[in-house]
Amino acid sequence: MKRTDKTLPLIPLILLFVFPGIFFTDKAWGEDPGDIRPSVLAGTWYPGDRETLLETVNSFLSGVSPTPSPGKEIKGVLVPHAGYRYSGRIAAFAYRALVGAGFRRVVLIGPSHRYPFRGVSVNLQGGYQTPLGVVPVDVELGRRLAGTSPIIRWVPRAHAAEHSLEIQLPFLQRVLGEFQIVPVLMGEQDLETCMELAGSLVKVLGSGEGTLLLASSDLSHFHPAKEAEVLDGVFIRHVKAFDPKALARALGSGECEACGGGPVVAVMMAAGELGAVRSEILCHGHSGQVTGDFRRVVGYLSALFLAGE
Repeated sequence: MKRTDKTLPLIPLILLFVFPGIFFTDKAWGEDPGDIRPSVLAGTWYPGDRETLLETVNSFLSGVSPTPSPGKEIKGVLVPHAGYRYSGRIAAFAYRALVGAGFRRVVLIGPSHRYPFRGVSVNLQGGYQTPLGVVPVDVELGRRLAGTSPIIRWVPRAHAAEHSLEIQLPFLQRVLGEFQIVPVLMGEQDLETCMELAGSLVKVLGSGEGTLLLASSDLSHFHPAKEAEVLDGVFIRHVKAFDPKALARALGSGECEACGGGPVVAVMMAAGELGAVRSEILCHGHSGQVTGDFRRVVGYLSALFLAGE
């Protein structure tokens, strides 16, 4: 994809962490320690023991109905990444739609909340540990992805404590069974980076058959509920229209907010190149609907990116 549209400035990681202005360097891509990334969320963001985690995930999934009708082909999903207490029910709408879909690989794309770096990082560790077992990383595809662009490399420290990808794994383990992942974090979320990442994904995925693209993002942060609903409404409108460039412009202008706006834009672009033609909004809400505190809420959304009418 030609990198020409510069309308979107760097999307900030909204109010979660304040980073210094200096970007740090790290190991170059291409190293493969073959080790397993331990869970950093078990026992906090989701239950820490296998049985309780299964019960929790099953409870969320059983609380929603299957959404796609026959003939719909899922190319990508958008899911929130808060703790299960806050966004698990909304995420479950997207994951319920994946039951029986037969995906063998998931490319997870999220924002880097805790470690600043330039460009995009793909994790080349051997797998991710959760209480439900180890999810293997498709290291070969990760290496190929990194080889497509100078902005894509492996930044190990970015992945070490990041929650936006790991939080998705227990749901995926429950609905997909055996599969591989390609964990991708965006250190920069400007439109050029989104376009570069989307183009690289299309190059390495070919037809995309058997691969799911997953964008991990929460929406607006820490506004009163009524303000959040307005901001999130703008985001949802552009997702529903399946218009990633319009979404990028709205994020850049401040018309809406999302800590993972870049991953959503990149996934929509790549999914479009792989055959998606429309979006389906499944569920949206905010943290106040769970906590009862409507003064400072965080917005959540689940959606599908689909081929066919």
